[in-house]
Amino acid sequence: MKQNISVVYAILAALLFGINAPFSKILLEEIDPLFLAALLYLGAGTGMTLLTVFNKKRRNASKEARLTKKEMPSIILMILLDIAAPIFLLMGIKLTNSSTAALLGNFEIAATAVIAMIFFKEAIGKRMWMAIVFISLASVLLTISDVTAINLSIGAIFVMLSCICWGFENNCTRNLSIKDPVQVVVLKGFGSGLGALLIASIWGELSASLLYIILAMTLGFVAYGLSIFFYVKAQRGLGAARTSAYYAAAPFMGVFISWLVLKEPITFSFLIALVIMVLGSWLALSENHEHRHIHDEETHDHSHNHDDAHHLHNNHPPVSGEHCHEHTHNRTVHTHCHLPDVHHRHRH
Repeated sequence: MKQNISVVYAILAALLFGINAPFSKILLEEIDPLFLAALLYLGAGTGMTLLTVFNKKRRNASKEARLTKKEMPSIILMILLDIAAPIFLLMGIKLTNSSTAALLGNFEIAATAVIAMIFFKEAIGKRMWMAIVFISLASVLLTISDVTAINLSIGAIFVMLSCICWGFENNCTRNLSIKDPVQVVVLKGFGSGLGALLIASIWGELSASLLYIILAMTLGFVAYGLSIFFYVKAQRGLGAARTSAYYAAAPFMGVFISWLVLKEPITFSFLIALVIMVLGSWLALSENHEHRHIHDEETHDHSHNHDDAHHLHNNHPPVSGEHCHEHTHNRTVHTHCHLPDVHHRHRH
């Protein structure tokens, strides 16, 4: 039953983010891209704050670890990158069709993996390398507006730049992943939203009707705020790999909504890119990484339970279910399939 609920959370996360590109395309008809970027993140921050205020149970008994000053460098980098990424994305959506923009979202998988390998020395297996090649190939194909003349689509290039920004953001904020997801979303929302608002006041246009401002903030709450929240909830029951498999469907859901709502035309080159992108996404999500590895002694604080092999500490009273406290992991050597999560950031 718990696994079924987690699957629902994962599908909801993908579906909610999938609506971002097509509905942003509609809003861009009335709102400047810079102003819309600010409204989307402010909507996420405002919505998640209101959920916390009205959720009395969560306020009184949160099972999540709170952010501290130690995470401040990661928080600042997260906010700066989250200011740039949606601006690039919305400029791209304005200049290209939303189905192309949605499908190009999978380029974030390749960008995140390469950045993790170069800057954080994470291991990349054969399947992931093949996935990077296929996703990059499909992305290049989508950036060419005229194959015969090799004309590049400026809109698609902007979308790819947003994916690179989010690729850096995914790596810079990985230290925040063990903390309270609602607190992270609220900081993302208000920090990045206010930053984008400042940029919009200088280079953009802040005028829009109240109706469209409300619609934009609602979209931000759903596509940015709730999507991230449900993603984290799904990880608790399914683990990172299975959750990613469901969440990778988000760009394809965006493509489907674009065809359905905006009636965008389907080109032959787009269909080829779609097939290549599906293959690349499957390779990325089906990679198995298993070897004998060492967990050094470590003390940290995050939400966890005592049902897995990494939380067998005996220096605290027995607790059932999810809970949060500072705990110490003893040095352990074992072998199992794993991802570079908070407990598996060893070098190879």
